[in-house]
Amino acid sequence: MKRYLKRMEFRRLGRSGLSVSAISYGHWLAYDAPDQEERARACVAAALDAGITTFITADAYANTAAESVLGRALKGQRRESLEISTKVFWPTGPGGPNDKGLGRKHIMESARASLRRLGTDYLDVYQAHRFDRTVPLEETMVAFADLVRQGHVLYVGVSEWTAEQITKGAALARELRVPLVSNEAQYSALWRVVEAEVVPACEREGLSQLAWSPVAQGVLTGKYQPGQPAPAGSRGADLSGAGSFIQPFLREDVLVRVRRLRPLADEAGLSLGQLALAWVLQRPNVASAIIGASRPEQIRENVEAAGVRLGADLVERIDQVLDGVVETNPALTTSP
Repeated sequence: MKRYLKRMEFRRLGRSGLSVSAISYGHWLAYDAPDQEERARACVAAALDAGITTFITADAYANTAAESVLGRALKGQRRESLEISTKVFWPTGPGGPNDKGLGRKHIMESARASLRRLGTDYLDVYQAHRFDRTVPLEETMVAFADLVRQGHVLYVGVSEWTAEQITKGAALARELRVPLVSNEAQYSALWRVVEAEVVPACEREGLSQLAWSPVAQGVLTGKYQPGQPAPAGSRGADLSGAGSFIQPFLREDVLVRVRRLRPLADEAGLSLGQLALAWVLQRPNVASAIIGASRPEQIRENVEAAGVRLGADLVERIDQVLDGVVETNPALTTSP
């Protein structure tokens, strides 16, 4: 890892003293293959070698298996040199009435189970995977506060909360003296729904964005071509599960516009994927762009976007190319 640390960029998360790598590794078992753990280990090793120190997962990914695989892949690494984050909300285990949500019982039990699977004594950031309308927000925040005071969690975050939910959560966090520092949100040059309301709320309350899907599920890499079927085995070819996230981006008009970005990427000396990552990392309030990968070479390519600065003219031309196909409606930041 040491030889790449100077290349990697590090940023503070919210108003906290915690630094995270500008490119973080989002770990979930997205591929169904007999050698998926071997692939995951190779990707984690490549991430470490590339200077990535921030690893983000969730207990619900592969019904807790993703955490276990990540824990084994990180075993033997210096814990103090890593930032490990996981999330709680979606159903886990057999799916009983208390195996989901943000009630105290589920949060406390899920945190202990996540620590065990990840092979660590504490989580750097523990995030609410969605907002829970069925549980008083006070109950949720008190449970998080207790985990912080017990030393199991250092910082608290949320994911896909609305501006109003973030504002209310932040008020309780201040009252309970809990460091609420992050919002993990979908954010890319094609999906900008957080810009109108969520980002201003986070700036006001001292949270940063952890941007997931910064390459729009792979669409901004140029993998999908207009007028052609999705490549076999890709997310675009899967109409269920993980593939459902990509469907809004597979419209013909979107793919045509993405293809027009290639000359701009060539001009900047970047791949399309690197251009998309650099665009996200240059947005206000973004601390880290979360990448996923099924092959180590994808990580080695993506990490080259760290520290890249796009000129104002280039950013303006990117916006002009994508004008008309960008989603900006803040109402799409919703929770169950």
